[in-house]
Amino acid sequence: MRRKSNSVVFNIVNMGLLLIMALLCLLPFLFVLAASFSSPDALAKYNFFIIPKGFTLNSYKYVLLSTNTIEKSLVVSVVMTIGGTLINLAVTSLMAYPLSHSNVFGYKVIMRLVTITLVFSGGMIPTYLIISTYGMLNSFSSILLPTAVSASTLIVFISFFRSIPSELEEAAKIDGCNDFMIFLKIVLPLSTPLLATFTLLFAVGHWNEWFNYVLYIDNGNKWPVQVILRNILSASNSSIGDSLMMGEDYTPPQDVVRYCVIVIATVPILIVYPFLQKYFTKGLMLGSVKG
Repeated sequence: MRRKSNSVVFNIVNMGLLLIMALLCLLPFLFVLAASFSSPDALAKYNFFIIPKGFTLNSYKYVLLSTNTIEKSLVVSVVMTIGGTLINLAVTSLMAYPLSHSNVFGYKVIMRLVTITLVFSGGMIPTYLIISTYGMLNSFSSILLPTAVSASTLIVFISFFRSIPSELEEAAKIDGCNDFMIFLKIVLPLSTPLLATFTLLFAVGHWNEWFNYVLYIDNGNKWPVQVILRNILSASNSSIGDSLMMGEDYTPPQDVVRYCVIVIATVPILIVYPFLQKYFTKGLMLGSVKG
């Protein structure tokens, strides 16, 4: 009975601490969301709130209508996120599967080359020179190809594929399947948690990408929404208390624009996350501790 009561007390304290930590993480997001729908004078008057005060959509209208390229940039972001994620998954899994077998020709050399990149990298200027030499400037290939595979992700995939029982592959070979058919019909279906986990990670990375676009692409029609929103934020140089008139030339304060940009940039990923969340912990843990 004493052990049971101690367990109940521990569970209550543990749940209370977790609830407090969850609220500490959630409150800033609620404030940003409420502030993006609030009037500038309310932001100047109140330091913190989670319910919009002086509800208005003028700030969102400014962000979404201040440039005629916002629709194109949204299309670019969606297409590049989907395409980049598919390329990451395809290249990483196709490279990881043969390397999960240590009897592959050149295994030791390839793995050493992979692990070296965990410590050393070429740097920004050599990478730019390589991309320029191969004629990839101002093209989407300069964004997708250099980041098609990363060493750390590849190692996780290799570790996960090694955890799949070899008896399944041997049985498939007896049935006449070649290595590629085994990969498609056995390995990939068993790797759903891992693939779902890294689909989310890759998608978040591509959606939030902006720096490489600024470096390698000069054509504004090929910029994603992150770069456009960044430019809008840079153009809004006023502070809270300025530009409070809601006329046709209304320019919201910089802080209000910042909150709107955060919401616009975050909501798409938040919508996708619940569909993959159940696989997230399982896939990440299996790929990192087994092998």
